[in-house]
This record gives sequence, C-alpha cells and structure tokens, in this order.
Amino acid sequence: MSDIENADRPDRFSAVHRMVGGVRVVTVQGKIDNDVQELLSKALLSGDDAAPPSRIVVDLGGVTFMDSSGINVFITAHQAVSGTQGWVRIAAAQNPVLRVLQLVGLDAIITCHPTLEQALNP
Repeated sequence: MSDIENADRPDRFSAVHRMVGGVRVVTVQGKIDNDVQELLSKALLSGDDAAPPSRIVVDLGGVTFMDSSGINVFITAHQAVSGTQGWVRIAAAQNPVLRVLQLVGLDAIITCHPTLEQALNP
C-alpha cells in the first residue's frame, strides 16, 4: 500500500493505492484541483516496478470537490491504459463530483459505479 499526500496541506488531499486482484485501487480524500494534479496522476499511474498498472479503480467517495484538473488526470490515465487493453473506473463519487463528470461527458468514457465493489466486478 502506498500513501501520497500533499505535505503542505495533508488535510486537503490524500491518495492511497493498493492492489486488489490485479486492479490498482486508489482511494482519494479531499479536494482535487490544480495544486494536487501531479500527486493524483502519480497515485494513478506510477508503477511500483517499471510498468504502470493497466486496470485502475478510483474511489472518489471522500472527494468533496473536483475541477478540470481532475478531469485532465482521468483522461490521461484512460489514454495511458487503453493501449494495453486496460481500463479506468470511477467508484462512489459524491453527487457534486459525479455531476462534474457528467457535465463534461467523462462518464461516457470512464465508467462510473455507485460503489467500489461494483467497480471491481468484471
């Protein structure tokens, strides 16, 4: 398990990732904005070895705000894993965050699930 935090504001953002059955599960807390864009990208795509993960579930249940910076990170992650027959899925997004995903049409590219368990099912 790996924990990535914004050291200047640990109460604002954290991302913890772990592997579940070959899927990287990234649990995010706080606000996703330009200040944490690089940290979120690292949590999604950094490989513990040379290769980044090919299947990623992002648990957004603890995210209270997301701007276009988060959308950009998710699009980049989707593009990075699509070439390897991988996928990105979003789980448990709160209504304000889900609304942002829907407004920009990201939910048509990256599947959004109401729970983490549903996102992990094939």
